[in-house]
Amino acid sequence: MKLLIKLFFIISIISANNLYANTKMEKENNTERVETATFAGGCFWCMQPPFDKLDGVVSTFVGYTGGATEYPTYEEVCSGSSGHAEAIEVVFDPSKISYTELLNTFWRNINPTTLNGQFADRGTQYRTAIFYHSDDQQIQGQASKDALQKSGKYAQPIVTEITQATTFYKAEEYHQKYYMKDPYRYKSYKIGSGRADHIKKMWGDGDDK
Repeated sequence: MKLLIKLFFIISIISANNLYANTKMEKENNTERVETATFAGGCFWCMQPPFDKLDGVVSTFVGYTGGATEYPTYEEVCSGSSGHAEAIEVVFDPSKISYTELLNTFWRNINPTTLNGQFADRGTQYRTAIFYHSDDQQIQGQASKDALQKSGKYAQPIVTEITQATTFYKAEEYHQKYYMKDPYRYKSYKIGSGRADHIKKMWGDGDDK
């Protein structure tokens, strides 16, 4: 009887260890499925809502990237001296949404023919860019850019840069989800800057599609 009890105890420990190992592996696999995409599309206030609405997007943050200044402030980026662009970092689950779908959302919310500016804003800090995190993202980004140019949607050359992602600096908290914190000012800016009219003209969509 004592032998059976001891054997049962050993089996219970082994089963518990296996369960723990499987749970840990499952969590690690889930973490591995999450990927990151980074885009610059002018004022980052207007780039967050479209991505937030997509099924499969885990989180978004607005911030600064592409420049040399470490831990830049909003004022430094706005001055154009930091070299950074206002950008959005999108964490997504590729089993639910593809990088191509994210690219489509990106293109539909910018004017890719404007060099160093977007709508009412001018300067390299408002340039459009695809910051790729892997060779696959670089290939897909270039392919989508070429396809948009060949589609004839825009008569002018598409000047959006495709460059390797560097350090992304999260913007100040008051900029995060700004469209929720101050919806009136956000709407006024999006309409007043000309972005809303451009999206409607080019894609026939309503707000934040």
